[in-house]
Amino acid sequence: MSETRFPDFQSLGDAAPYAARIRAVVGHNALFDDFTQDDLAQLGPYMQVYLAPPGGVIIREGDPGDFLLFIVEGLVDVTKTDRHGLVKRIAVTPPGQALGEMSMIDGEARFATCSAIEATTFAMLTRPTLQGLVNREPRLAAKILMKLVFTLSQRLRQSSAKLVNFLEQ
Repeated sequence: MSETRFPDFQSLGDAAPYAARIRAVVGHNALFDDFTQDDLAQLGPYMQVYLAPPGGVIIREGDPGDFLLFIVEGLVDVTKTDRHGLVKRIAVTPPGQALGEMSMIDGEARFATCSAIEATTFAMLTRPTLQGLVNREPRLAAKILMKLVFTLSQRLRQSSAKLVNFLEQ
């Protein structure tokens, strides 16, 4: 990918050299947990890796989005602004987690802000790149898409269960 989405972050190139590091932390993530080293090596050239400094905003709530990211090293603070304008922490996301899947799939505005707590290395996969993978690497693209559907389905089930519990109180 020739353009950069993060001009203030250090670009570390494509993810191919990071395949082993990514494989070491994917066990914590349903999206890539059953990807082999070969799958990750094949996917590597299609992902760009960046280093965000502490405090660097990787995803901003309300911005349009067409990429997901996978945290290789570091910690990311996930925050949401409430209706009163107060910023609330939703989660602290460690290595091995993916962020931004919903907006990558549907193109809707970002739900939350994701900022590096410490120096954070992440790999990015864009929607256009995923669409290209469908033609060039259909087996790999199908595996990614099925995992995305599974991940989003699980999140919807969890949110629905929380809503039911809330309504029953």
